[in-house]
Amino acid sequence: MQYRLQKFFLFICFSIAVACVGEAQYIVNFKIENVPILHVGDTLYLAGNFNDWNPGSAYFKFTKSADGKLVHQLKVSAAGILEYKITRGSWSKVECAANGASVSNRVVKISSDTTISIGIDAWADDIPKRPPVSTRTKNVFVVDTAFFIPQLNSKRRIWIYLPDGYAWSKRSYPVLYMQDGQNLFDALTSAYGEWGVDELLDSIPDRKQWIVVGIDHGNDRRLTEYNPFDSKYGKGEGDAYADFLAQTLKPYIDKHFRTKKEAANTAVAGSSMGGLISFYTSYKYPDVFTKAGVFSPSFWIAPQLYTAVEAKPSVKGSFYFVCGDKESNEMVSDMQRMQNLLLQKGNSKLKFTVIKNGRHNEAFWQAQMPEFLRWLNQSK
Repeated sequence: MQYRLQKFFLFICFSIAVACVGEAQYIVNFKIENVPILHVGDTLYLAGNFNDWNPGSAYFKFTKSADGKLVHQLKVSAAGILEYKITRGSWSKVECAANGASVSNRVVKISSDTTISIGIDAWADDIPKRPPVSTRTKNVFVVDTAFFIPQLNSKRRIWIYLPDGYAWSKRSYPVLYMQDGQNLFDALTSAYGEWGVDELLDSIPDRKQWIVVGIDHGNDRRLTEYNPFDSKYGKGEGDAYADFLAQTLKPYIDKHFRTKKEAANTAVAGSSMGGLISFYTSYKYPDVFTKAGVFSPSFWIAPQLYTAVEAKPSVKGSFYFVCGDKESNEMVSDMQRMQNLLLQKGNSKLKFTVIKNGRHNEAFWQAQMPEFLRWLNQSK
């Protein structure tokens, strides 16, 4: 009997040890070794693929250690690649090269506890700016600089791309509603590079054209405005935002422009948090937005969405999923999990693509737009 108890005890200990290894966390210590003499007393923040590139989150603020160095500790649940930059609270105050040039994301591969020493050459807002140059084409217009969103009691700039043929024909066009409007058409308003949506559409035949409506994000409200669920970043406003797209903005666009109003000719798209809310908007309003472009979706911040989809008898709509395999540890698996749920619900109108070496940035999403546009036109 004693022998059996010993064996049972050893088995339990072994099981606990295996479980602990499976749930092991790596500790990554970031240490700022030197900063430019200007703004030496300012608070510094860590922004990366582990916090949806939020440049000023209080959860990722550097603090002063006993030796006077600025430090931040990050716990990582699994081995993988971290990409990050240092800011002073906003993307206008991000680190840059000494000559003012933008610097690439810092990249580190984590497979054990790690300490990273960081030196910062300069801050973007200390470098004299070149005269601003707009890159938007003649077919891009601003519908309103302060379009009222009654569901959120806020105002937002709304952009619209009208095809060349819109001015001289009486044709109606399908409409694509896209998030993060600042980044779609104009380098002047994009902090990280524009998608070039207008140049892409200018290059294709009129019969394959779409009207594109861009909605600016809410800056520091982006993490809550694009999330339909509450999170550690605040109360989710995504449900109200989806209502705005379906109940306020689409009726306005349909009234003032020649659009094909049917759901089959209406799509929604976005990346990262914009990918999350685009999926949710189509999921909630499949009879308004039949198609959704879901680029690198931030499903990690809204795990409740899996439960909501699982509880629904069926999910209508067509979904275009795309991400890169170098974005985060969970990106591909999170997207695969959602695809599997949709397949279980009998939805086979899915396009699922993982791009080798693709990273979480505007240049990657811009490169995916031509294929997404082909998919939109093929699935009409």
